[in-house]
Order: sequence, then C-alpha cells, then structure tokens
Amino acid sequence: YLHPELPPISLRMCDVDRLRNIAEAASEKYPQTCDFLAREIDRAEILPDARLLPGLVAMESDVTFRDDISGQERSVTLVYPEAANVDAGKISILTPIGAALIGLSVGQTIEFQTPAGGWRSLTVLKVK
Repeated sequence: YLHPELPPISLRMCDVDRLRNIAEAASEKYPQTCDFLAREIDRAEILPDARLLPGLVAMESDVTFRDDISGQERSVTLVYPEAANVDAGKISILTPIGAALIGLSVGQTIEFQTPAGGWRSLTVLKVK
C-alpha cells in the first residue's frame, strides 16, 4: 500500500540556507523531523528566487492537502518555527507535516513515517 519512493521537489534558493540552519539548530530537540527535513533539502532541485512556480509549496505558502489515510482535507500556512500557531493553522516546518509538504507541487503525494512510527500519506490539493 505504501510507496516510500519520494516525489521530486523544488525549493527556492532563499529558503534553503535558512531551512538548513533550522534543521541543524533543532536536531537535538526533533531528531527525526530534522533528519527528514535535511534529506528533503539535499534532494530538492534548487530554484532561483525569482522563479516561483505556481502550485509549489514554499515557506509562507497557504496549502490545502488531503490526508490520504483519513480522507480529511486541511488548509494550513507553512511557517518558520517562531511563527507557528496550530490554532491559526500556521504549521511549523519542523513538524513532520511541514517537513513533508515543503517543495511539493499540486497533485503530488508524499508518504512519510511519523515520530510515533506510523505512516502518513499527504496529497497537495491547492497552493497559494
């Protein structure tokens, strides 16, 4: 059922250094998520800042995604940790969902293991 091969992703040049620094700085506190984020950064295609692709999940993007296991849809804004506010729908890049969504495009699905050991599958429906 699960396909652990990962979809191709893209990141903006301006996000990469900051994301890498955050992943390193928080690696003691959130080792699994930071490892996952670091791997995502390493495998991403890096785009010049001027070339923002429509439908690409970048920092500060408003993303609507579906949890493919529960079928539930959610809309969130992907933010840096200091701006995170779950009640306001602002999801930190240092959460498993945030790290999974960054760099995806509309229509892409990613499967990942949660810190608790379960599997999640998310599909990006809309980005603005």
